[in-house]
Amino acid sequence: MGERMTNMRILMVDDHPLLREGIAAVIAAQDDMCIVAEASSGAEAVEKFREHRPDITLMDLQMPRMSGEEAIRAIASEFPGARIVVLTNYSGDAQVIRAMKLGASAYLLKNMLRADLLNTIRQLHAGKHYLPSEVAGIIAAHMMDDALSGREVEVLRLVAQGFSNKEIAHRIHVSEETAKSHVSNILSKLGARDRTQAVVVAARRGIIDILDGPLGAPP
Repeated sequence: MGERMTNMRILMVDDHPLLREGIAAVIAAQDDMCIVAEASSGAEAVEKFREHRPDITLMDLQMPRMSGEEAIRAIASEFPGARIVVLTNYSGDAQVIRAMKLGASAYLLKNMLRADLLNTIRQLHAGKHYLPSEVAGIIAAHMMDDALSGREVEVLRLVAQGFSNKEIAHRIHVSEETAKSHVSNILSKLGARDRTQAVVVAARRGIIDILDGPLGAPP
């Protein structure tokens, strides 16, 4: 009789309807959880969270207009006890760490959903954090790496957009020699042999999103 009252109430956030439908079907088959709302953007996720106050939120990161990271920041700052599971195709260590610092309680790759989703939801509802061994291994692999400074990330984004050292220097108001030094430090920290490889490594690790710049924009 009181079974539905003890259900874990879940908010599903993803801009792909088929994925939402698939996860909703899996959750509907469980006796101890239910979907209370769905959202297709970060902004809608914040609104739905305020309206429904779910026990668990399943959050995609890559969404139009307001990203999942921005939504996590907004929800966690307003509701510090929110329990948010990141669902993403991106396994970069920098992206994992950033999401957890913003307030996520778990991080799942979408290819792990069949094996780990239900267990993760239950663990979070029990008050635990959860990081699958595969994701923890990704972080551990870069644990000893020197982190890029904020200025170096800024320079790297400009490198990804195809700007030369001279153009970068002009944009960030430093000498060309300083810009060149920043690029050199970036290559060293990322273990990259050239600017192109640095961008590829940084994008793979989630340090930058190459789709943000003009080179990644659709024609």
